Amino acid sequence: MPTAREVLLDAALSALTTLPWTSVRMVDVASAAGVSRQTLHNEFGGKDGLARALVRDAVDGYLAGVERALGTAGGTADRLAATAAWTVRAVRTNVLVKALLTGCWNERLPRPGPLVAGCPDPLPGPRSADPAPPTPAELLRRAGERAVAALDGERPPHDPEALAVTCEIALRLALSYALVPAPSGAGGEPAPLVRHVVARAPDAVSGTSPTAGARSPRGSPGRSTPA
Repeated sequence: MPTAREVLLDAALSALTTLPWTSVRMVDVASAAGVSRQTLHNEFGGKDGLARALVRDAVDGYLAGVERALGTAGGTADRLAATAAWTVRAVRTNVLVKALLTGCWNERLPRPGPLVAGCPDPLPGPRSADPAPPTPAELLRRAGERAVAALDGERPPHDPEALAVTCEIALRLALSYALVPAPSGAGGEPAPLVRHVVARAPDAVSGTSPTAGARSPRGSPGRSTPA
């Protein structure tokens, strides 16, 4: 059974689908959640506290989805493809995740700043300690770190640097698909392209470092050189 906090966050996020944040009223959020306004106040302290919690929940939810996708069965290509598919779905279905990953905030969305140093916190404990939202680069870095950590234990072993680059490419491909959908009939999802990228990045899946051993002056067949 969801907690009052979870229900309130769902109600506030739902309100954002039809109203700009400036028009979302606390009393309406409490009513939609089926709780009293006092309960809402106890949980978040006020509208800015609710905004901070919404953004933090979006960050946590996206990263939790990344970890779930990385836990799917299969090899590196399959797991990165699932992560890319989740990223596309999250951007398309959650306006806050889209803003967090693209930096495209507008007046319809809550974008709280950090609590001002020296000001009394309206709520005790960690709920009042929400930092400013991460930048798109920071959030993408967190997702990439989770991907590297989840995939680095596979056998055959990976080259860590090559794996990190491949994970970042997969995530950035996902963002491009989320913002600019593929043409009709082209599949519409990033998974095939992510698998193609992994297949053409053997160092990311074989553990062979690009600087290890003798190399032909022309490089390995079929490998693209990162820009």
